[in-house]
Amino acid sequence: MCRSTGLERSPFDIQPRCHNFIIQPFTMSEPIIQIKDANIYQGTNLILSNVQLTVNKGEFVYLVGKTGSGKSSLLKTLYGELSLTSGEGWVAGFNLRELDWKRVPYLRRNLGVVFQDFQLLTDRNITDNLRFVLRATGWTDEKLIQEKIQDVLDKVGLKSKGFKMPFELSGGEQQRVDIARALLNSPKLILADEPTGNLDPETSDEIMRLLFQIARDYQTTVVMATHDYLVVQKYPARMIRTEKGGVTDNATIAV
Repeated sequence: MCRSTGLERSPFDIQPRCHNFIIQPFTMSEPIIQIKDANIYQGTNLILSNVQLTVNKGEFVYLVGKTGSGKSSLLKTLYGELSLTSGEGWVAGFNLRELDWKRVPYLRRNLGVVFQDFQLLTDRNITDNLRFVLRATGWTDEKLIQEKIQDVLDKVGLKSKGFKMPFELSGGEQQRVDIARALLNSPKLILADEPTGNLDPETSDEIMRLLFQIARDYQTTVVMATHDYLVVQKYPARMIRTEKGGVTDNATIAV
């Protein structure tokens, strides 16, 4: 059920068209994200109050809202960059209230984060970018590392591009590498921060189809922050909106 806020109509309220890649929540509800009665702060500044949010295994969820409305703060709380000091929060089995600098890396091994600006290491090729992440998260067997790199590159359609340097790839290919990096530790949850923000419409379509395929085929939960209402319209899914210092859960959009 959608909750009415009585606020002005947003461009995200446009009724979406039917699309082959719509995803419904996983039938056997298994929460990956649970936030209850939470207040989210940046330093001493209250950004979002009384946050209530549950996201289940295999769901694809959009996080929308104006710049400065709290989207990034919510994402940073989910992957442990901002501490949760009020309310309750669980992500991929980790209690956010109990996280400290020692526990945060263990949380992030169960997550994949996809960035708008890719954040690839420019001094090494794609294979070595991915190898760096695996070694940093505890992988030591070089044969297993190579097999995993080939596996994730294959999943994103770049199996033959591992020898390329980042600057030799298009923006869409670099974003696919970013997604491959997010898949390295078989995450239960992918947090995607404006992954189509720097891409042209055709390339955005490719990235959206890939993200929906990952959610559908691997039952990986995807939470995607976006400003692009055309993407939301074309690839409908449940929406969470940050606005007026709170979070509104609009549930799954009926098509």
